[in-house]
Amino acid sequence: MESSFSFSLLLLLCLTWSLFILGNSQLPTFQTQVLLQLKKHLEYPKQLETWYDRKTDFCSLSPSPQVNISCQFNSVTELRILGDKPASTVNDFHGFAIPNQTLSETFSMDSFVTTLSRLQNLKVLSLVALGIWGPLPDKIHRLASLEYLDLSSNFLFGSVPPKISTLVKLQTFVLDDNFFNDTVPGWLDSLSNLTILSMKNNRLKGPFPSSIKGITTLTSLVLSGNEISGKLTDLSSLRNLNVLDLSGNKLDSHLPIMPKGLLMAFLSNNSFLGNIPAQYSKLSQLQHIDISFNMLSGTIPAELFALPNISYLNLASNMLSGSLSYNLSCGSNLWFVDVSNNRLRGSLPSCLNMESGNKVIKFSGNCLSIKGQHQHPESYCRELEVQMQRSNNTGGKGIGVFVSLIVGIAVVIMLLVIGFLIVCRKYFPRGISEQHLLHKSVQDNSTAGFSSDILTNARYISEAAKLGTQGLPACRSFTIEELNEATNNFDNSAFLGEGSYGKLFKGRLESGIQVAIRCLPTSRKYSIRNLKLRLDMLAKIRHPHLVCILGHCIEVRQDDGSVNRVFLVYEYIPNGNFRSRLSENCSGEILTWPERLAVLIGVCKAVHFLHTGVIPGFFHNRLKTNNIMLNEHRMAKLGDYGLSIISEDTSNSGVKREDNKSWQMTSLEDDVYGFGLILLESMLGPTVATKKEATLRDELASLSSQDGRARIMNPVVLATCSQESISIVISITNKCICPELWSRPSFEDILWNLQYAEQVQANVDSEQRFSSV
Repeated sequence: MESSFSFSLLLLLCLTWSLFILGNSQLPTFQTQVLLQLKKHLEYPKQLETWYDRKTDFCSLSPSPQVNISCQFNSVTELRILGDKPASTVNDFHGFAIPNQTLSETFSMDSFVTTLSRLQNLKVLSLVALGIWGPLPDKIHRLASLEYLDLSSNFLFGSVPPKISTLVKLQTFVLDDNFFNDTVPGWLDSLSNLTILSMKNNRLKGPFPSSIKGITTLTSLVLSGNEISGKLTDLSSLRNLNVLDLSGNKLDSHLPIMPKGLLMAFLSNNSFLGNIPAQYSKLSQLQHIDISFNMLSGTIPAELFALPNISYLNLASNMLSGSLSYNLSCGSNLWFVDVSNNRLRGSLPSCLNMESGNKVIKFSGNCLSIKGQHQHPESYCRELEVQMQRSNNTGGKGIGVFVSLIVGIAVVIMLLVIGFLIVCRKYFPRGISEQHLLHKSVQDNSTAGFSSDILTNARYISEAAKLGTQGLPACRSFTIEELNEATNNFDNSAFLGEGSYGKLFKGRLESGIQVAIRCLPTSRKYSIRNLKLRLDMLAKIRHPHLVCILGHCIEVRQDDGSVNRVFLVYEYIPNGNFRSRLSENCSGEILTWPERLAVLIGVCKAVHFLHTGVIPGFFHNRLKTNNIMLNEHRMAKLGDYGLSIISEDTSNSGVKREDNKSWQMTSLEDDVYGFGLILLESMLGPTVATKKEATLRDELASLSSQDGRARIMNPVVLATCSQESISIVISITNKCICPELWSRPSFEDILWNLQYAEQVQANVDSEQRFSSV
């Protein structure tokens, strides 16, 4: 019997130890890599100095007040980081990086959250005072296991992402001390397990959403220090609510009915009006209430002072009137009372005598019969009461007169504006002619280099403007004579090729600079003015991985003044395109797998910039390998980008295509799909462009096996790639060309995967070099 008990005890100890080992073992490589990538995103803060490299045992690091990581079953489940860049020290933040306060201007909130979302088993996430800035991306919802989310004291702005509503396990949601400036979300009742909601000290505006009243699990609701306005009605449905803080807003209704179990209520510094509800006298659990600095009137319910648990009662700076009974009863826990700056008359109740115990009693600025205590004469409070009664009686009539006056003024202004427009139309000629616009230089001495018209119709973020001033040639207008001279009248010897966007010629400007000149198909959709604005907008784009547009030319017909031809002048890239480096049958030197990854990452950065780096973004770029140019350093530069904004829309022309490329022409309208084909072509070779969609899907499926890779993958790729690196790219390619649009990844996701594949490949190559020494 004893031996049997000993064996059972030993078995139990072994099982416990096994579970401990499983719950605290070394993280898999990709999670370690994610943590190191997060450290890089956060610009190597001193709090993460112990995160050395991929050999660090993150799950065994000692917790500190600044950093804590918890793991369970080979996964990070808790990540807490407390930084030293609190947003509370900054008063003015306008959406751009602030030196020594936020992370640098190169920080990307989208990239950061994309990396963070790889920790899919994360339950607790607290990132406080780290200087992270930007709009909070929707993709935060990918952390589907989150139960606790705290992003307070950062520089987040914009709206709270709607997809957070899918985080149904979320119990604590804290966004304090940020710069969110949209309305309070109306979908918060979707978070059915939420107990703590705190968004204090932001710039949230609009009405108090009624949906919050549906979160019956709430125990704490804090929305103070915002600009929430309008009415606040019955909150009794929040039956588990203990703490309510709506102070420092613009609420202007009567005070709401409160939940019976409420412990603390902070409603100061609003515009609440009317009487204090009698229901407040029945809140037996109430300990702390602050309704100071409002517009409350009427008498104070005597029962408030006698609540069994009340300890703090602040009614200061309202318009409360009447008198308090001398025999008023006070609760045994009441130690702070402030009724100052109201309209109270009579004597102070005996239980509020300043000599009674250690209570703090404030009552100045009233009309109490207490000498030497900064009181007004009783007539002062009586006169104010009479004035309020009169204003209430005449208020309806006064409002009617005021509304009538406003309507009359509006009608007069409208008639004057209509008359002015009629006179202008009749007597003033049309402004600058479209012909004159063609000869006006598009160069600008402003920092961003944008024309005032473009600034009226489009907004560029700072990155685009700064890139435009970093030593790259400024865009300009060319005359048709200059282009004729550069190309010897567009001689056949200058012809480079023809694509869906027209013919391409090589030329040399008078300054000696070699250029590539694209002759675009004539578009009748736009006037000359509109076309010129679009060309100006396109020509201002600058990025290291985009072929630089040096300028444009609009040729006008002499007979009717309409557009004859449109030209774009690019920098000339002499080293060929990406497609010419993908197989042995092509003309250029074949690229290895690491070299191909570098090209793909460069193009991905360029497209991501086109989508998010300028507003409005440039989409539908018809990405193809022969549009990716390589300079003398084999750096990728994407060409023929953004042309959809000035070209004819051929997708709806009514021409029915019978050839096997029609599916590609339609699908290439989506850049993610087009980039997926580029990824596939970089692995299989240029023949991808000639195959049908079904064939390509079959070949992609076969890449999941070693035999399939050996059979169809490009030999150079097969010989120079690691299995883990190529598997990452195959996986993201599958997602890119997925038939369902909604399931395709963002370019941020694609970039993260490609950079990860590049890092994995570099590690393997480094180990191979080391072992060969």
